[in-house]
Amino acid sequence: MGMEPRPRDAITALPMFSALSQQGLRALLGASVIQQAARGMVLFEQGADPNFQAVVLEGTVHLLGRSVQGQEVVIDIVEAPGLLLPAAVVSGSPYLMRAQCIEDVRVLMIKADVFRGLLLDEPSLALAIIGHLSDQFRTMVRQIKTLKLRSGPQRVAAYLLALMRRQGNETDVTLPYEKGLIASQLGMTRESFSRILATLQSDIAQIDGQKVHIRNRHALLEMSAPDPLIDGPDTFATGSARDFQTRRFMSFES
Repeated sequence: MGMEPRPRDAITALPMFSALSQQGLRALLGASVIQQAARGMVLFEQGADPNFQAVVLEGTVHLLGRSVQGQEVVIDIVEAPGLLLPAAVVSGSPYLMRAQCIEDVRVLMIKADVFRGLLLDEPSLALAIIGHLSDQFRTMVRQIKTLKLRSGPQRVAAYLLALMRRQGNETDVTLPYEKGLIASQLGMTRESFSRILATLQSDIAQIDGQKVHIRNRHALLEMSAPDPLIDGPDTFATGSARDFQTRRFMSFES
């Protein structure tokens, strides 16, 4: 795992750190290092005590849960810019998941004790982390509702529609990960995911490897059983403390 000695540019570019005092910034710089992690590398193990707060700067990391019998599933996927399990770091509790790089990753590592101290001393950072934790909680609730309230075909249709929104294209999307990883995130086997995609081939979508061409968006929408309280979005986790306050007050007024 390679390291970069000068994290200032990366830190000052992140909105969550934009309102730090000069003293807080100096403390953060003195407790941080940027690491380069190769695809497949484990950043931390499930059950380990958090020594660092990791912030993904580039790349994608998946969070995996493992049973005592050795079964492993994807719980969440964190893309840049994103914090890895800040609840464990803030509370000083063991990680509930393992973090593994899906691709080459650039990650900011902040000493956990310094990070917790900054939350006490820097209100802007505390507000930004509250916003991030709120967003992660709501995302997790939506994932649970999707798994418990939607059938397999509905989950796949909703996933494709979410990709269309994220990629800004209503006809052609690219599956961002290999099919087994997506299937695990959707709570099904790779074989079930492939079978459901095959059922779309006739008149809803055309699948060619990782490429999906949507022929009938209306039919896909109906298949997904759309629900705004599941499909969102209302994310603000990557914003600054000022963004968090603005959105909070706007929600009170509406």
